[in-house]
Amino acid sequence: MNLLDDFLVRAILAGLGVVLAAAPLGCFVVWRRMAYFGDATAHAAILGVALALSFNVSIFAGVLALALIMALTVSNLSGRGFAMDTLLGVTAHSSLAFGLVAVSFVPGVRVDLMAYLFGDILAVSKGDLAVIWTGAALVLALLYWRWSALLTTTLNPDLAIASGLSPKREQMVLSVALALVVAVAIKVVGTLLIAAMLLIPAASARSFARTPERMALIATGIGALSVLGGIEAAFAFDTPTGPTIVCIAALIFALANLARLLRPQTR
Repeated sequence: MNLLDDFLVRAILAGLGVVLAAAPLGCFVVWRRMAYFGDATAHAAILGVALALSFNVSIFAGVLALALIMALTVSNLSGRGFAMDTLLGVTAHSSLAFGLVAVSFVPGVRVDLMAYLFGDILAVSKGDLAVIWTGAALVLALLYWRWSALLTTTLNPDLAIASGLSPKREQMVLSVALALVVAVAIKVVGTLLIAAMLLIPAASARSFARTPERMALIATGIGALSVLGGIEAAFAFDTPTGPTIVCIAALIFALANLARLLRPQTR
């Protein structure tokens, strides 16, 4: 494998761009226990793909619109008499099902369906790279701008309200950031694996971090290692690249938790 191959460089850059956006945001997903929320938003993306193909518009625009609608809808319905886990389960699975059915009505798309579900990082173009890194930059800028407010509303909503912050508004900020991550990540890992890249690096970093900022940095490093290791392993074993990246992230998570369990015995 030649590391200077043009398509491989684009694949690595695309994966790193997704990680830069997904890892810090994934920390908030872990802290707020929003795993199902991420799933529901990601699964809505396939419906966005179908609508984008039907109306001949940008896939990124279609996915971003549907992911944003799903995220804002779930945010608004939560706390209004709906059981959150039930609501997210229904919306996640039904949006994925409607999306798959809708895609089947679009001519010439069935061959590419696996790419939308599991990603096709090796087919990333220079235009895709521009979209991914622009989206990642927007997510990072949004998190940097609202970091303190997001942390306060996550750790102590009552203190946040007393400080003049609105937990609902910060939830909306997270919803917008999550929709952006879904839109930029669909090309890399696909709709079914986006939530994994949000959750697994952040969950792995939790064992080694003492501060929120350090957890975000460690999660980013773990995500980057997963991308590089996953691409290398996919070439070595001839496996799908997106799922292989998630497998490497899962192995790191297992090793991190094993190290955490063994740590008290070695002191």
